[in-house]
Amino acid sequence: MTDTVPKMHEGQLPGSEAKLDPKPEWQPRYPGSGRLKGKVAIVTGGDSGIGRAVAALFAREGADVCIAYLEEDEDAKRTAEAVEKEGARAVTIAGNIGDPDHCRAVVDLAIGTFGKLDILVNNAGEQHPDKDVTEISEKQLTRTFQTNIFGMFWMVQAAMPHLKKGAVIVNTTSVTMYKGADELLDYSATKGAITAFTRSLSANLVGKGIRVNGVAPGPIWTPLNPMGGASEEKVEHFGESTPMGRPGQPNEVAPAYLFLACEDASYMSGQVLHPNGGMIVGS
Repeated sequence: MTDTVPKMHEGQLPGSEAKLDPKPEWQPRYPGSGRLKGKVAIVTGGDSGIGRAVAALFAREGADVCIAYLEEDEDAKRTAEAVEKEGARAVTIAGNIGDPDHCRAVVDLAIGTFGKLDILVNNAGEQHPDKDVTEISEKQLTRTFQTNIFGMFWMVQAAMPHLKKGAVIVNTTSVTMYKGADELLDYSATKGAITAFTRSLSANLVGKGIRVNGVAPGPIWTPLNPMGGASEEKVEHFGESTPMGRPGQPNEVAPAYLFLACEDASYMSGQVLHPNGGMIVGS
């Protein structure tokens, strides 16, 4: 993989999926069955990777999708086209999820376009590998937490006035929360916070009939890793440490989000699913 992955720097995050080779596999892998018919979803980080796969799969199952992303316009356009190809409606909005005003703008766009909100997928995130804890700057630490966990709080706060009984929130945490990652200290810490937030928010909202769950992906082939500062060696051997011996693809993860978002998971809240290539981790 390393021969064709463009060299990126932190200032170029989140990175373009259009530049990745091989391309991640995001296309839904089976026919839809109407499990999200008539629903409206917001997917943050929806321009590429897991977010794109989730948006496309939700659309195949009948949902209209608001795609929130940082700045990769070409990727977001392709995701919107994928949603529309499935017969659903799409709208895109660029901006920093770490800004509470932007989070309100995302929700306002979804409501203004589709008239309601049923599903919130908090998926946007960033990472910055550092081999030494002393190398993590105050700026980087603040930025990582602001994007990865503060943004989730602000998206939920903006969405709450519109979420009715039966609504669903799905948060993206990570296998790094459970097993750690020696070069992703701040990122892993945010994922621990996300898991705690997911469980606590579930307890807070379950009485209102709103389910809150999480997904903890393992190593998935998306722009986040090769373009987030990982070394060439790590990219070359990305995913090989899993029992399956390979990285996962976005369309192998998206069904976990669909399951949690639809009525199949009507008796689940405060839980985390683990599409991670066979790694056994604590719940």
